[in-house]
Amino acid sequence: MLSSDLVDRVTSALDADVPPASTTELDGGHVGHVYRLDFDSRDPVVVKVGDTPLDVEGAMLDALDRTGLPVPTVYHAESDLLVLDYVEGDSELTDRAERNLATHLAALHETTAPAFGFQFDTLSGPYRQPNPWTDSWVEFFRDQRLLPWCEAAQSDGLPASTVERIEAVADDLDSLITEPSAPRLVHGDVWEKNLRVRDGRVVAFLDPACYYGHPEVELAYIDWFDGAGDAFFDAYDEQRGIESGFFERRSPVYALFPLLEHVRVFGSEYVPAVQDALDEVGY
Repeated sequence: MLSSDLVDRVTSALDADVPPASTTELDGGHVGHVYRLDFDSRDPVVVKVGDTPLDVEGAMLDALDRTGLPVPTVYHAESDLLVLDYVEGDSELTDRAERNLATHLAALHETTAPAFGFQFDTLSGPYRQPNPWTDSWVEFFRDQRLLPWCEAAQSDGLPASTVERIEAVADDLDSLITEPSAPRLVHGDVWEKNLRVRDGRVVAFLDPACYYGHPEVELAYIDWFDGAGDAFFDAYDEQRGIESGFFERRSPVYALFPLLEHVRVFGSEYVPAVQDALDEVGY
């Protein structure tokens, strides 16, 4: 339950006249706890508390908001407290909603930067996601995503033989993935539970893990974790194009990064999925 001290902090941050009339705990995933607070005199808000630096999540949401991507309004952000607009909706991705998702991501992926990375280190789930500005996408993905997550996953059950296969992929990475025309902003964690859908439209993107990278890394996450289906990919292809060979060759390479994160979060039960991706890559 949300402590009285935190309730007081939220009430003060919102400059509310009276405390909330009710507090309901929501599904918070794997990072802290999430609550809905209902007030008599204003719209409800979402409050997140936990040990991860929630001010970083707030800064990511603000950055995405500036691009026009629909995200919850950030009312207050501290390292241990985040107060957001409550967005009504569910996570059901109909074909219509998938096409709308494609439109949003196609527009987001038009936001560019001079280099790969981000203006600050972001978060992927509970983990810090380093984002030093890097001129090469291959170098960035290898040194800031693939190899560090591989090393970290060893303590969570990733076998030495699988580590060797990933290191072989890293050695050949410049022949396995391509450099994009420019570094492009990605949300970084698009799946149904991180979306709010209403009337066939995606009205909010939640829990980002953003940085400037290759848009294919976003598409691969959706592809491997069944975030959306043919309606999404067809619509995205119509609007931005999907280069040949993505699904067959590059998607499983990019999938290694989130799969390694799943090993870190859930343990060795995700090792077979990592090995399946390596089989598809041919390593």
